[in-house]
Amino acid sequence: MSTIKNFIKAARLRTLPLSVSGIIVGSFLGLRHQMFAPGNFKNCFGEPTILESEIFWLAILTTIGFQVLSNFANDYGDGIKGTDKNREGEERMVASGAITPKQMKTAMIVTTIFTLVVAIALIYVAFGKDNFGFSLLFFGLGIASIVAAIKYTVGNSAYGYSGFGDVFVFLFFGLLAVVGTYFLYTKQINFTIFLPAFTIGALSTAVLNLNNMRDRINDAKVGKNTLVVKIGSEFAKYYHYYLIASSFLFALLYVVIHYRSPYQFLFLIAYFPLIKHLIFVYKNNEEVLLDGELKKVALSTFLFAVLFGLGNVL
Repeated sequence: MSTIKNFIKAARLRTLPLSVSGIIVGSFLGLRHQMFAPGNFKNCFGEPTILESEIFWLAILTTIGFQVLSNFANDYGDGIKGTDKNREGEERMVASGAITPKQMKTAMIVTTIFTLVVAIALIYVAFGKDNFGFSLLFFGLGIASIVAAIKYTVGNSAYGYSGFGDVFVFLFFGLLAVVGTYFLYTKQINFTIFLPAFTIGALSTAVLNLNNMRDRINDAKVGKNTLVVKIGSEFAKYYHYYLIASSFLFALLYVVIHYRSPYQFLFLIAYFPLIKHLIFVYKNNEEVLLDGELKKVALSTFLFAVLFGLGNVL
């Protein structure tokens, strides 16, 4: 039982709401496209089709698989490199000895296989047998997601140790999650779908930036050159303000372009706790205290995804 509890801790369940936020936004906007397409209007309270439900839940499971794999790999990579020896925040399992490196590698392999199987099922449900090109593209994206999840901290060329973590989080949590999910429903892309994708990407990157701000001193000591380590704590704060502010502007621009109903401004509710968060960051001089802010930004992102999605289909 204790081993199972340790793996649950290593999975870091508190990160899951953030990871599925892009799927939620992409799904809502994909359904909106189908609801309001010319000649295909549906009542917004109509039941989704079986196909739409399968795409949604398989996409959620696939994303959770990628996130758990990333968390396992992060625990393993930082653990064997000694990065987590004196880290702040929640305890890491490999560094503490609660899970051996061999056990964690096995868990990573099992999670990879499970996620690939679910991803293949998602691709088949979305594209069937008639869109081999799309199926091949998304399978490639799935493999890329697995590689990205593992290579963040694992290996000598781990990109999380070179300051590129922000780029990958923006691309995979934002662009791929939102635009990719939207495409699964609609089989097409329009320019404006990138705006909410930028929003989710910026908010997800803000969570990573906050995490790296908290760990800045320890990361610098062990040679983990995150972007925060490279630019310093003061510029990291300005970068954080930019991420939150730009996420708001991208979402607002999308609503202005596609304005139909006042309900589309529901997403503003999610920014009230984020404003309070920015004030805290501005006043903060003890980076260890930023740990409690991680959950606030992650849950605010999840709240944004739900409210933004609902606002665009009501």
